[in-house]
Amino acid sequence: MRCVIIVLAVLGLYQPLLLPPPGASAKTELVLKRVIPMPGVSGRIDHLAYDPETRRLFVAALENGSLEVIDLEKGESIKSVSGLKEPQGIVFTPATKRVVVSCGGDGTVHAYDATTLEEKLTVDVGDDADNMRLDADGRFVVVGHGSGAVSVLDVQTLKQTAEIKLPGHPEAFEVERGTSRIYVNVPGGDEVIVADRSTQGVIATWKLAEAGRNFPMALDATHKRLYVGCRRSAKLLVINTDSGAVVASPECIGDADEVFVDAKSGRVLVVGGDGSGGVDVFETKDQLAYTKLASMKTAAGARTGLLVAELRSLFVAVPKRPGQQAEIREYTIPN
Repeated sequence: MRCVIIVLAVLGLYQPLLLPPPGASAKTELVLKRVIPMPGVSGRIDHLAYDPETRRLFVAALENGSLEVIDLEKGESIKSVSGLKEPQGIVFTPATKRVVVSCGGDGTVHAYDATTLEEKLTVDVGDDADNMRLDADGRFVVVGHGSGAVSVLDVQTLKQTAEIKLPGHPEAFEVERGTSRIYVNVPGGDEVIVADRSTQGVIATWKLAEAGRNFPMALDATHKRLYVGCRRSAKLLVINTDSGAVVASPECIGDADEVFVDAKSGRVLVVGGDGSGGVDVFETKDQLAYTKLASMKTAAGARTGLLVAELRSLFVAVPKRPGQQAEIREYTIPN
């Protein structure tokens, strides 16, 4: 067996699987399905988006200054849209069939036709345009920017319809379905801000005592749980959205930049770039106990990705480093 693994490693075909702790079920494993190279892409990679109609994956290649387009049917990179200044946030808008990208370098937001990749709109939202989200009804794009603000943009025109001032630069945030609430990570203050897009004001400020430098976030509105990934120290904070109380704080992968809730399995996935990079998987039993089922090594600096639940896939973006190419790794998620 050892000889077989050595041969596979030489050929580049052997990848370590997610290793469950003793006694855990094999159903907790994430399995590497394929690797899709991104030739010519260098530097840090930020967020991803998916278009189910064209089956394309869109990648914000921040330091490369480009929007990378992956055809998942072909399993290859098919286009690189260059000339962007530090692309960071990215969403696909079904109502307009566009991919929308925010650029931190010049504060612009660009909308491209998801099929032709023709640029349709460009607007200026302010300095350091960063994370983006689409509201549940698909009518608004929300973007964080500047020294402290989130702007609500009409999905058709990208015209600003609201702006909420914050005490610091926002990182990840979540737009709650059926309400006007937006939960925002402000890592500079080690706090979560609860904002109201109707009144354009702040409802509450939740100071984080258990950990800080809170960058990624995911919302499970059904169970009233907000999952916040922290980098100091490396913990996953579980917050009750009714009270703002932290109900659990298990340790997680360092340098976390993505958190996802898999509605089908009820599990939470944390992607981080610390060390050789990795993904942690947590069980959420009865929303009371939060147990780390397993950890998987990925690649150095691979801290961003995208969970596409309908494909049962987790895509992880791997940046180019010495001895490692820029690529997208697709992992199969168990049901």
